[in-house]
Amino acid sequence: MTDTVVSSATREVVIGFERPFVVIGERINPTGRKLLAAEMAAGDYTRVTADALAQVAAGAHMLDVNAGIPLADEPRILAETVQLVQSLTDVPLSIDSSIVEALEAGLAVYRGKALVNSVTGEEERLEVVLPLVKKYGAAVVAISNDETGISEDPDVRFQVAKKIVERAEDFGIPRADVVVDPLVMPAGAMHGAGLQALRLIRRLREELKVNTTCGASNISFGLPNRHGLNAAFLSMAAGAGMTSAIMNPLHEPEMAGIMGANVMMGTDRNCMAWIARFREDARGGMAAGAAPAAGRRRGGRRARREGV
Repeated sequence: MTDTVVSSATREVVIGFERPFVVIGERINPTGRKLLAAEMAAGDYTRVTADALAQVAAGAHMLDVNAGIPLADEPRILAETVQLVQSLTDVPLSIDSSIVEALEAGLAVYRGKALVNSVTGEEERLEVVLPLVKKYGAAVVAISNDETGISEDPDVRFQVAKKIVERAEDFGIPRADVVVDPLVMPAGAMHGAGLQALRLIRRLREELKVNTTCGASNISFGLPNRHGLNAAFLSMAAGAGMTSAIMNPLHEPEMAGIMGANVMMGTDRNCMAWIARFREDARGGMAAGAAPAAGRRRGGRRARREGV
């Protein structure tokens, strides 16, 4: 069993094969969100605050924090955003940037053990990101592409993932602290993309024994009823061995798909999380407690390990 432990100052979350699926909220990301980008660049974090609180209330176990704004001071903005989000909630964070200086700025102010998003298989990238991960005692997302780009061949993507895991071990980073993103391709653009992804996820679990994640909405890009497709993919991916995803927890179909997968996989013991979210109250409506207990902020000074 491989457990990837990440934490804030007061809470631990465990990504693992025998654990409930971990939802990493994706919305604190200015890419494609012009208004959010402009606000963050101007030092206005009102929307960041709202997005952080809404995602946790909806059931996110972790939050991804990205400050990739062209021509902006990304290291400063990312550090400020990390500090703000940690003041609002105690869920652990994924610190997300393609700029090494920004990653280090975020890690330097982070309280706990972060997830670094991400490192790819390019040797130059490995040589700068992996020492940073080791320095701050973080975990890292390994994206399965390298100098040759993103291969359509899942066997090639597996070999890139294997290379990153082995290079991480060279830097003293255990494979339990490497979460592989197998790069899910759009089903509408590549025939058999879903089946390829499921086979690759299963292989990563069985052969490399690593936890996995993905940008869940990639599978449905360009197709109608994206939430339905995303939900179907997420539940099947969980069955194949995927243990987390970067996604929007405000989308109910996807959350229902994941929580249903937890029931079927036996990681939602006695179906308690499913019942808490979906049981009907005495008036015949949905229960008021729509967000599972794991998504609510709790106090306390000592770190706690969540059942995810």
